[in-house]
Amino acid sequence: MSIHDPVADALTIVRNGSSAKKKFVELRFSNKIMDILSILKEEGYIRNFKKEDIKGKKFSRVVVELKYYENKPVIDTLKRISSPGLRVYTSVDTLPRVRNGYGVAIISTSKGVMTDKKARVEKIGGEVLCHVW
Repeated sequence: MSIHDPVADALTIVRNGSSAKKKFVELRFSNKIMDILSILKEEGYIRNFKKEDIKGKKFSRVVVELKYYENKPVIDTLKRISSPGLRVYTSVDTLPRVRNGYGVAIISTSKGVMTDKKARVEKIGGEVLCHVW
C-alpha cells in the first residue's frame, strides 16, 4: 500500500478509532505525526502515545491511547485542512479560530508545529494542518 498523505491517514485512524471506542490505535511513525500527537496530548484530546520499534522492519509505529469522557470520545471532529494537492497557508492576521476558540487549529510554522493560539502569541503564520474539536 502506498501512502501519499501520512498525516491524513494518521488523523483518519485516530478519528475512526475514537468513534469505534477503541482504547488504542497504531499509526506509522513520522516526526510531524509525533508533533501533532504531542499537541493533541497537551490540549487533552488523547491520553498518551509512545513510539515502538518493530523487529525486522525499517519503520516504527506509534501507539496512541485514546481518551473518553462519560463513555463519549473527547475528539468530536478531527479534520484535515491542508493536503498535498491543495496546501492551505495563512498569515498571522488570518489565523483560523476553530469553534470560536473552543477547538484547536494545528499549524506547521517555521518554528515548528504549534496551535493557533501559540502562533498568535509568536506572531507567525504557516500551513494549517488540521482542526480539532
